Amino acid sequence: MKICHPKKIINDPVFGFININDEFIYNIIQHPYLQRLTRIRQLGLTYLVYPGAQHSRMNHSLGAMYLMNEAIVQLRSKGHSITLQEAQASLACALMHDLGHTPFSHALENTLVKNIHHEAISLLLIEKINKKIRGKLDLTISLFKNEYPKKFFHQLISGQLDIDRLDYLRRDSFFSGVTEGNIGSARIIKMLNIKDDCLVIDSKGIYSIENFLMARQLMFWQVYLHKTVIASGKMLINLFNRARQLTQKGIKLFTSPALHYFLSQSVDKSTFQNDPQAIEHFVNLDDNDILSVMKVWSQHSDRVLSLLSSSLLHRKLFQIEIKSTPFNPADIEKKQKQIANNHHISFQEASYLIAHDEISTNIYNEADDSIDILYKDGTTRNIAEVSDMLNIRLLSKKIKKYYLCLLRN
Repeated sequence: MKICHPKKIINDPVFGFININDEFIYNIIQHPYLQRLTRIRQLGLTYLVYPGAQHSRMNHSLGAMYLMNEAIVQLRSKGHSITLQEAQASLACALMHDLGHTPFSHALENTLVKNIHHEAISLLLIEKINKKIRGKLDLTISLFKNEYPKKFFHQLISGQLDIDRLDYLRRDSFFSGVTEGNIGSARIIKMLNIKDDCLVIDSKGIYSIENFLMARQLMFWQVYLHKTVIASGKMLINLFNRARQLTQKGIKLFTSPALHYFLSQSVDKSTFQNDPQAIEHFVNLDDNDILSVMKVWSQHSDRVLSLLSSSLLHRKLFQIEIKSTPFNPADIEKKQKQIANNHHISFQEASYLIAHDEISTNIYNEADDSIDILYKDGTTRNIAEVSDMLNIRLLSKKIKKYYLCLLRN
């Protein structure tokens, strides 16, 4: 690795000073695709519930890179061979794993683009950078796609105990103020080990893993799936569905060129593959595009567009009800008719001011990637078998809830 002089230091509020000694890694941090993440909130609209949750995707990416480096140091200290090239590629992977996020992160992921996950867009962007730097990210791409022979690297990037989760749980807990989500990421990383090319946890770390799984469950229902976060997210989705409908009808809306591209057509995986403009416009989109158009749209003559924009800007959010059984379709139709009458709009237009769907999560899915505990005699056992404190079956169970949200009277 080349060493850059002087050494670059980043002061991170969660982990303290992060040293950047590698010039190649520093250049990735400086790349415009990565710098774009400074303008995208990590938790989307969650700041409407937890005002401190204003941290960016860049904050998270730097934290993931830091934890990846810590994991590599620990695994090497336990006698596992990791080359300089593998380490560098792992750090690059941690930095770039979220390049493909849309503005406001998950809130608009399936609205501005269709049928393509943010990780697939991340890969397209990494490959685009790789072409310009003549294949220096080949190994990074191999790790990202899980094509590298040492499979534990991909587990560090995308697994039950990946550096992504280890950073975002602690970081989101810190900035939201939800202390129940704080995890011992340093302790977990110190307990990391490798057995038969798989990541495992030394038996002394079992209680840290139990805390990690409980914290993840609490963060999902208190932060990520908080009812107000769900309601504001649906408002934003409905706003952009309405803007797309108006744009495709030929009604000219104030937008940036990049945002107009995504409103004027349906952009999916094939679009990214066949139209070079898709990536160019995508990397020019960030939260600022969304906030600026909402301020202008709040004065638009279209009643639905202006209502949704002004309500989001001034935090007059959808009221929401969540329950364990589906809502009666007849009741939903009745409420939609009331909205149409109250705001003097058509029944179809009122559909943008009401939303219903289901939410679900399961915290630990052994079928995807199990968490195995390594004992001193070399044997491993799944956390579900050895945990005294947790009912892993409950954590593995898919919890499903139903919600109905609509514009307040």
